[in-house]
Amino acid sequence: MISKLEHIGVMVKDMDVSVAFYTEVLGLRLVERVRVDEKLELGLLSLPGSENVQIELISRGHDGIPAAGKVDHIAFTVTDIDAEVEKLRARGVKLIDEKSRELPALNARIAFFYGPDGEKLEFFQR
Repeated sequence: MISKLEHIGVMVKDMDVSVAFYTEVLGLRLVERVRVDEKLELGLLSLPGSENVQIELISRGHDGIPAAGKVDHIAFTVTDIDAEVEKLRARGVKLIDEKSRELPALNARIAFFYGPDGEKLEFFQR
């Protein structure tokens, strides 16, 4: 069962520049900045006083990425990710991840899939 909108992932060229913009210009709060590996870094931001919905900035380094500035995916928090992936499979939903995978940097499990118009969606479970 989906329990909340987890985050909206946005591809960015430069994490430092983007974090400064979202915090200093828009007034969001940096909740966490995580280096997943040598290329991938995440910046999680929320409204002050609320962490219910977050913006997840996604940077793959300073080499630039074609989709910078574009929404990459929408994530939903779920209570049982494996059961939810099986429900998708049973309904014929196109899966990006055939089964959930661990994301140790965030102490979470994730699974990506496509919506009916090709939009990338994610189930997220801490």
